[in-house]
Amino acid sequence: MSKDIHILELAAYEQPIITESKREDWVEFGDDNNYYQFLIDCYTNSTTQNAIINNTNRLVYGKGLSASDASRKPNEYAAMMALFSKKCTRYLVSDLKLLGQCAMQVIYTKDRKKIAQVEHIPVQLLRAEKCNEEGKVEAYYYSDDWTDTKNYKPQRIPAYGCSKEAIEIYLIRPYSVGLKYYSLPDYIGCLPYCTLEESISEYLLNEVNNGFSSRSVINFNNGQPSDEQQRLIKSKVLNQLTGTQGEKVIISFNNNAESKTTVDAMPVNDAPDLYATLAEECLRKIMLGNNVTSPLLFGIASSNGFSSNADELKDSFILFDNMVIRPMQELLIDAFDEILAYNGIALNLYFKTLKPLEFTDLSGMMDEEQIEEETGLELSEVNKELQDFIALGEEENEEWLLLDEYEVDYETDDEENTLLSSDIKTELSFKDKLINLVSTGVAFPNAKDAKQDQIVDGIKFMTRYVYAGDIQDNTRIFCRTMLQANKIYRKKDILNMKTKAVNPGWGPRGKDTYSIWLYKGGGNCHHFWQKRIYVSFEGTGIDVRSPLARTVSIEKARKYGYSIKNNSVLVEKRPIDMKNRGFLPKNKKQ
Repeated sequence: MSKDIHILELAAYEQPIITESKREDWVEFGDDNNYYQFLIDCYTNSTTQNAIINNTNRLVYGKGLSASDASRKPNEYAAMMALFSKKCTRYLVSDLKLLGQCAMQVIYTKDRKKIAQVEHIPVQLLRAEKCNEEGKVEAYYYSDDWTDTKNYKPQRIPAYGCSKEAIEIYLIRPYSVGLKYYSLPDYIGCLPYCTLEESISEYLLNEVNNGFSSRSVINFNNGQPSDEQQRLIKSKVLNQLTGTQGEKVIISFNNNAESKTTVDAMPVNDAPDLYATLAEECLRKIMLGNNVTSPLLFGIASSNGFSSNADELKDSFILFDNMVIRPMQELLIDAFDEILAYNGIALNLYFKTLKPLEFTDLSGMMDEEQIEEETGLELSEVNKELQDFIALGEEENEEWLLLDEYEVDYETDDEENTLLSSDIKTELSFKDKLINLVSTGVAFPNAKDAKQDQIVDGIKFMTRYVYAGDIQDNTRIFCRTMLQANKIYRKKDILNMKTKAVNPGWGPRGKDTYSIWLYKGGGNCHHFWQKRIYVSFEGTGIDVRSPLARTVSIEKARKYGYSIKNNSVLVEKRPIDMKNRGFLPKNKKQ
């Protein structure tokens, strides 16, 4: 080929080159030290890549960062929310997916005893410092423009845990085999197809706007320009052919038209079909590279339209959630946990999910925290009525003496709760003292209840009820929640639950309300109400832990008609032991 014919390669995909520069202290990422920008360009210019990354970020972030034990640790939860703003967390999620890593500025208090604030820092503006002799990166360099380090001089910022400075950099990145300083994004394998999709779009745009074919020969038939003129012409041609990346343009300089260069079979008559095929292939490969299990997850129609088997779509979502979403969330949460640990905070963090509730199987969930994490709904949102009831419950007081406990006998319970014996009824002095306490009040432990707590000779007797039984893998949400709450209740409050939807769907014929006192968690339930008798010696001078306390309490309880059963076997009214196992006679659930 003549020296006056030039073949221009307009684009080519290259793997990033990581270079420990001899002249600088930082490690370059990409042959031009700007590989992050290449990833950003692929995201910006590839329609499919843009949609997948945006929607993946939405799924990872969900409804934001939360903690399933927030209600038990409100102060720690508030401190966590103050450290990690929604904006910061959202930006970290975006960087992690798009750029393969993300970074935080960790800002300490003056005395460095606490971390005062955590802020997002764009990871594309950071470069790792060359590692020390132990292979550890001790700092990162920051620059607003890595293509112009003379005007934007890089600033050194210590890595987390490597200094006593006020600000450090915490880099969050997954492990990449063979890479010491940077991580590659999880979609690295589909990047050639991102650039191809970009090239197809740009070519078609040029084709429409300029009527210019990418398979072209440009002939200049006005003589031979100088070498410098040829380079200038080539530069101008390239600036005009922005839609032909990945193709070749032949530029020929000729003395006249008769001596011009010719190329056979350049036109592509089936170009529309060709580009449609290429576009479909790009779509398929980009989805594969991003581990997208179904295009419908992101609203992308398949060749068969939007129709799909619901079970297949559900399985696709679960698979994508396990392969992509959760690993990213866990990587971020591990980093957050480390930051919180510095401040002495331990929380069970999770991202509130955007997963459709119908895609969630709750049957195998072990506790309310797992349910909350899986559904993205706090238990109060799932069943506020149940939460309200649990709030009425009382924690066992260590200053109380547990006098007796046994399963409820429904035939005798009301009688047992009447502490007034025939002997006491004749003694008005005692009658005036009696403050019945038969149910379970924890919200108002000192409130007088006409049918419950009693004070006899300065000794307070209390009757409470606890939800009892074992937790199995298939234990229902209501039962599991009640058991794990481990609260004690007044009978009055339990009876009042019959008007509350604390366990919706388990009433007769699917009703939301029923007697929780009689039927607990519904048909086939293995749990029961356990009755407990407590004694408080507050103000008596008697140590609740002394043998004297129990002797005195039992003696007075019997004297005044309080039945002490000492765990005698009574009728156990678990629904599973009832007629029809607690169901209506014709209920198919049996």
